[in-house]
Amino acid sequence: MPTLTVQNLPATVPVPAGSTLLAALQAAGHDWMHACGAKGRCTTCRIILVSGAESLTPPTAAELRYQAAGRLQLTERLTCQTHLPEGDVTGRVPEATKLPHVRYASE
Repeated sequence: MPTLTVQNLPATVPVPAGSTLLAALQAAGHDWMHACGAKGRCTTCRIILVSGAESLTPPTAAELRYQAAGRLQLTERLTCQTHLPEGDVTGRVPEATKLPHVRYASE
């Protein structure tokens, strides 16, 4: 099964077929910022990609719109929109979307 590793959480979670990265994180018991209810209408659930980006599904229309507006970098993806059909990916929680009650590893 593909896995998502979040370096500064730290966590490695399995990503079941058909599941978004956000759904996999939540299923594994991790609290992750997502203000719009996983509808791709904000950028609060973004993740900074470190490796494995080629294993992810292509950016969605929402992600492309945010990239064009400068609100989502090319090295970032929305966890609510992104699937991992095969392979493994590593990322980090951006400083701006860290939750105050979650303990993060130092970078």
